[in-house]
This record gives sequence, structure tokens and C-alpha cells, in this order.
Amino acid sequence: MVNSRKDWNDIKSNDSWSIFKIMSEFVEAFDRMAKIGPCVSIFGSARTKEDNPYYQLGVQIAGDLSQRGYGIISGGGPGIMEAANRGAQKGVGPSVGLNIDLPFEQNHNTYIDPAHNLEFDYFFVRKVIFVKYSQAFVIMPGGFGTLDELFEALTLIQTKKIANRPIVLVGKQYWKGLTSWIEQTMLLEGNISKSDLSLYKLVDTSEEAVEYIEDFFSTNSLSPNF
Repeated sequence: MVNSRKDWNDIKSNDSWSIFKIMSEFVEAFDRMAKIGPCVSIFGSARTKEDNPYYQLGVQIAGDLSQRGYGIISGGGPGIMEAANRGAQKGVGPSVGLNIDLPFEQNHNTYIDPAHNLEFDYFFVRKVIFVKYSQAFVIMPGGFGTLDELFEALTLIQTKKIANRPIVLVGKQYWKGLTSWIEQTMLLEGNISKSDLSLYKLVDTSEEAVEYIEDFFSTNSLSPNF
């Protein structure tokens, strides 16, 4: 807790040193991820249990994408993240985990390839790595963190800060409240354009998700996003 102007100045003087820690996270992640090849990120809740249908669907989607040569990137933790890495190991592609140090719930799952298990202290560094090396984003049901990752991807594509990439929302029933609000409130208020509604695709099955991604890359190239 900051109790005085001196305390505040001491904090500011230490800020510059944190740049080196941030740089080291970027350098290590860039070096390791660049060797993996095209990947798809799968986002979703850390609280989803193994017996949940969305967990099983996450395993299937990851496995199907992996069989087609994509690496699978997850946040490295439990729930949907675990399902994604579990599915990747059933396929033939790399199983990547971008772990974040949290005071609760985040321990890396056992389905990450040891060579592709990355650790982060900074959320913003981790998010850059997700975006830079993901050819597509599969969004499973989740909470605030999942929404953060979804809207990060949507914003970067909408503003053309990264190339257009498939964004797949899995679970029409789960996402219909959000997408209805986007269409009936954000759009009608003029805060987005009608064309922005094409930035994402709602699906219910692995077949739909994989087909959408494969169709996209039949006419678009695979490449890092920046």
C-alpha cells in the first residue's frame, strides 16, 4: 500500500527494472513459439469439469484440428484448457500451454507437451503470444477471461491490427445472449458496423468448427499475425 509520495516515487523508480523481466518473457516465448508452426488457440473456462459436454467437445475439436496439422494452444490450466491439450495429444500436432502465475486455480495440466509448456507472470505478454501465433480462435463457454480473449481477437481483427482470422464461438445456446445483444444493441446503436457481425461464426459441433477454419485457409495463407 502506498502511504506517501516517497513510497510512490520508490515504486516508480523500480518500474524501469521490470522492463527487463517483461522483455525476457517476450524473447523466450517468441523463440519457442516460432519453432512450432501454425496453431489454433482454444479458450474457455478453467472451471469446466471432465463430465461436462463442453469439455468433451473441446477434446474433440482439438483432436480434429490436430489431425489436420494444427498445433493447439491453450491457457495451460484445467477445464476447457485441459480439454484442448488433451485433444491435441490424441492428434498429431503440438500441445502448447501458455501458463500464467495466479494466486488460485492455475496449475498446468498434464496434457501439455513438456517442450511446449511456457510460463508467464504478465497477462499482457501472454495475450500477445496467443494472438501472434494463432491462425484461428476457438471460443468455448467461459467467464470473464474467455470474454477478454474473445474481444481482444475481435478488436484486433476489426481494426486491422492483425490479419483476418477465423473466430469460432462454440455453443449456440451459451453464446446466443451475447450475440443477440451485439446485434440488437451494439449494432442498432451504431457502435459497430453490420460487416463486423461476420467476424465470428456460431457452431455447435466439431465438424462445423473445423470446416469453417479449413474453408478459410483454403483461400488464405498461414502466417504469424505480426
